Amino acid sequence: MKTALASMERWFRRHSIRNLMTYVVGGMLVVFLMDFLLPSLRLESWLYLNWRLVMRGQVWRLLTFVLLPPSSSLVWIIFSLYFYWLIGSALENHWGTARFNMFYFVGILGNILSAAITGSGTNTYLNLSLFLAFAAVYPNFELMLFFFLPVKVKYLALLDVVLYAWNLIVGPWSVRAAIVFSLLNVILFFGGDLISTIRRESSYWKTRANFRRAMRR
Repeated sequence: MKTALASMERWFRRHSIRNLMTYVVGGMLVVFLMDFLLPSLRLESWLYLNWRLVMRGQVWRLLTFVLLPPSSSLVWIIFSLYFYWLIGSALENHWGTARFNMFYFVGILGNILSAAITGSGTNTYLNLSLFLAFAAVYPNFELMLFFFLPVKVKYLALLDVVLYAWNLIVGPWSVRAAIVFSLLNVILFFGGDLISTIRRESSYWKTRANFRRAMRR
C-alpha cells in the first residue's frame, strides 16, 4: 500500500495544482452567487453528479460536483467556505502540494465510483474527508462551536466517525457504498491511524470513568 501511494505521489509531483482549495472554494463561491443572483439559471442542476446523465455525455459532472456549495444560507456560506479553505490550506502546508492533491483527487475518484454504483454522488463526504484528515493531523485544534464553546476537532471527528459507522450498520446498501467509496482517501491515508485514535480515546474515557467511580466509593 505504501509503495502504491509513493508511486502516485511521484506522479502528482509533476501534475499537482498549487493552492488547490483556493480554486475549489472560489468555484463554490461563484456557483453560490450565480444561483443566488440568477436563480432562473439553475446552475447547480448542471453540476451535480448523476451517473445516468454522465452516461448520456454530460461528463463534466465527474468534476463539477466538487464545486457545489456546502450551504444555501448567505450567512453560513461565508463560514463554511472559509473553514474548507482553512483546513485544505493547512493540509497542503503540512503534506506538500503533491500529497494534498493526491488525497483530494483520490476522494473525487471514490465519489465517482460511488455514483457509478448508487446512481448519484455528492461532495458532502468529500468535504467530510478533508475534515477527518485535518482532525488526524491537527487533533487539538479548537473550533468555537456555536461561536462560544471551544471544542477540539478530534472530538468532533470521532463523533462523525461514530455516526457514519452507525449508518454503515443500519443504512441501505446505497448509503453504505456511498460512505465507503466516498471516504476511500481517508481509508487509504489514515485507516490505521484513525483506528488507533479511536482506541486511544476510548481507553482514555474508560479510565476516566473508572477513576470517577473509584473516587465515589
